[in-house]
Amino acid sequence: MRGAAFEYKDGATACEGYVAGGGDGKRPCVLIAHQWAGVSDHERGKADEFARLGYVGFALDVYGKGVRGDAMGDNSALMMPFLNDRAKLKQRLTAAVTAAKAHPAVDASRIAMIGYCFGGLCSLDIARSGTSDVKGVVSIHGIFAPPGLGAQGPIKSKVLVLHGWDDPMAPPKDVLALTEEMTKAKADWQLHAYGHTMHAFTAVGAYAPERGIAYNENADGRSWASTLAFLKEVLA
Repeated sequence: MRGAAFEYKDGATACEGYVAGGGDGKRPCVLIAHQWAGVSDHERGKADEFARLGYVGFALDVYGKGVRGDAMGDNSALMMPFLNDRAKLKQRLTAAVTAAKAHPAVDASRIAMIGYCFGGLCSLDIARSGTSDVKGVVSIHGIFAPPGLGAQGPIKSKVLVLHGWDDPMAPPKDVLALTEEMTKAKADWQLHAYGHTMHAFTAVGAYAPERGIAYNENADGRSWASTLAFLKEVLA
């Protein structure tokens, strides 16, 4: 069920994602928003895994074709332009949704998005866009800062937030602010918080507790089970 590179555009910018799955008829699609290093084997592997589960897995590309970081390095220079210009990020994510809707293997009425770390913020931002094209989003050890693009309209996508309670990148005050934001926007939201769990809890081998980063096997397994149950609900 391995996939292949898939090129699409955001205006004049070429993006290169990765799509796996398909076959007879159209299938529901799970978009995977990447971490701060850009599209990597992690996101491609998730796309392959979703393909084996009967979905079309689509690892989207925020940074643009050929723009990739270092999984073990500092990728702030790639990520910050999008964090500082959330309108640009919204446009880039919307282009990925549009590409997914047009893909011949995808049932355009059944699309969801999940994301890890920076990708978790991407998932929340596509929900914040007010689109009805994405039925549900999952933020996995994501960042919660609101986009600041004016008054937040109603959120139509269902929202699942999977969060390590000891994550310094999303402290309790940010968690509370997010729940208040989602409630005010009338979102169908849920939050699963894992105790004694830091940032990047799904990243096997991650261990930098002085920076609040550590893999957690229990939280990894629980979050994956919750993600699959949520996708089964929203893409039914």
